[in-house]
Amino acid sequence: MTYEYDFLVVGSGIAGMSFALKVAEKGRVAVICKTGIEEANTFYAQGGIASVTKPTDNFEKHIQDTLICGGGICDRAAVEKVVREAPGQIKELVEWGVNFDRDEKGGFDLHREGGHSEFRILHHQDNTGAEIQDSLIRALKKHPKIKVFENFFAIELITQHHLGINVTRHTPDITCYGVYVLDQNTNHIHTFLSKTTLIATGGIGNVYRTTTNPPVATGDGIAMVYRAKGEVKDMEFIQFHPTALYNPGERPSFLITEAMRGYGAVLRTKDGKEFMQKYDERRSLAPRDIVARAIDNEMKMRGDECVYLDVTHKDAEETKHHFPNIYNKCMSLGIDITKDYIPVAPAAHYLCGGIKVDLNARSSINNLYAVGECACTGLHGGNRLASNSLIEAVVYADAAAKHATAAISNIEIQRGIPDWNDEGTSHPEEMVLITQSVREVEQLMSAYVGIVRSNLRLKRAIDRLEILYRETENLFQHSIVTRQICELRNIINVGYLIIKQAMARKESVGLHYTIDYPKPLERKNQL
Repeated sequence: MTYEYDFLVVGSGIAGMSFALKVAEKGRVAVICKTGIEEANTFYAQGGIASVTKPTDNFEKHIQDTLICGGGICDRAAVEKVVREAPGQIKELVEWGVNFDRDEKGGFDLHREGGHSEFRILHHQDNTGAEIQDSLIRALKKHPKIKVFENFFAIELITQHHLGINVTRHTPDITCYGVYVLDQNTNHIHTFLSKTTLIATGGIGNVYRTTTNPPVATGDGIAMVYRAKGEVKDMEFIQFHPTALYNPGERPSFLITEAMRGYGAVLRTKDGKEFMQKYDERRSLAPRDIVARAIDNEMKMRGDECVYLDVTHKDAEETKHHFPNIYNKCMSLGIDITKDYIPVAPAAHYLCGGIKVDLNARSSINNLYAVGECACTGLHGGNRLASNSLIEAVVYADAAAKHATAAISNIEIQRGIPDWNDEGTSHPEEMVLITQSVREVEQLMSAYVGIVRSNLRLKRAIDRLEILYRETENLFQHSIVTRQICELRNIINVGYLIIKQAMARKESVGLHYTIDYPKPLERKNQL
C-alpha cells in the first residue's frame, strides 16, 4: 500500500512529536512509531531540561558552560541558537501541558547539574522526560491532522536510487521522497511518500552491551541516512552516563540522574573513600566525560565492578521528595538510598554526533530534516552538557517546522516509486544467526570502543565488524524483511561509523579518549 502525506515523521520522542504538532496546521502528518508511541528515549530522561529562566542567570553563562563542556569544538552559532531560543520553547511546552515543578513562590524549582555554573535545570521530580512525553502524546492524539502508525518500522529512505538512478556520496541534490516502512503486525512493507521527511529516531545505545537507552535505540535513522549517502558527523563522541545503577542483567540500565550529584551526592569507592578530587577540582560535579573516565579508572585499578553514590548525609524526606522513582527502584533491590550507598557504573547513554544538519535542521539530502539525538547540530561538540539535549530537540524541531512549512508549497509528491522488492527472499531458517551477531556487536563495541580507546583496539573492532557486515548483508539480501535483521544491519552500520570516525580523530577531546593521542589538538579559543 502507498500512503501520501505532506509531512512524514519517523520517531515519537520530544523531537518528532513537537515537530508534528507545529507543522500540522499546514498539512497532513504521519508519525511512524517503531513500537508504541510512549517508547522513546525522551521517556527515560530523568534529570530535566536546561534553560535560562531566573534573573541571576544569563545567556552568556549558559553559552560558556556549553562551550567549555564541548571541548572547544562546538558550533558557536548552534550553541547561541539553542540557548537564546530556549525560554520561548519552555513557554510553549508549558502551554502544551508540561507540568514543571515549582517552588513555594510559584517560580520554577531549578536543579543544577555537572558543568553548569547556575541552577537552570527545569524538571518534574525525577521523571521529567516522562512528563514531557505524556503531555505531548495527549496533544498529538487530539489533533485531527496527525495520524500515528504504531508498530511500524522504517526500513529505508526513498531517493533517486529507487528510480533507477545511480546515487553516490558525490551525487548532487540527492532528494528524499519518503520511506519504505514495515507493518510489524502484518509483515507487509508499505511505501510512505511525503513532501518533507523528518528523522527523529533517537540514539544508538544498544550498539553497546550496557546502556541506559530503551531497546528501540538502535541508530535506525542514522543508518538509513548513511545508506542513502547522507552526511554523518562526530559519531566518535559517545557519552557514557557515569552513574547508571549497577544491577547486572538489567537492560536498559536504570539511570541515576546527574541531578542527584547536583543535589549533593558524593562519589565513593567501596571502602567509602571519596575519589573525584584526584581528577577534577569540581569533584563530583565535573562534566560527565571526566566523571565517567574517573570511575572507569577507579574500577580498573581496584578490580571493582562499580563505585558508589552517597546521599546519606542529606535530609531523608527531602531526598525521597526530589527522587521518588530512584528511591522506589533502589528500595525494590533492598537499597535504602537515605541510609545506603547506591552502586553505580558507567553505561552508554547519549550520542553527540549523528546526521549532520544546519541551523534549520536540514540534512545534506533535500527535503530531509533530522532532529534530536540522531542529529548532529554542533551544539554538543565533543561532550553534551547535562540537560541540553531535550532543549536542543525542541529548538531544532521548531526550526525544522518553520523551514519545512515555508518550503512545502514548492514541493510535489514524487510518484512512480516502485513497491519494495522482496523477490527471491525467504524467512531466515535460524534466528540464532541474527541474535548471536547482535551479541557480538555489543561485545566488541563495549570491549574496544568504550570510554578509553586505542588504535589497536579500534583496528581489531573494525576487522571483526567487517566480517559481521558481510555476513549480515548477505543474509539481508536473501531474507524476508524483519525488524530483527534490520536492527542488526543498523547497529553494524552505526558501529562502523563510530569506529571509522574515532580512527580518523588523532587527538583526545571530549568523550573521545585514546591512549595513543592523549592530548587535544591546539585550536583557536572560541570561548
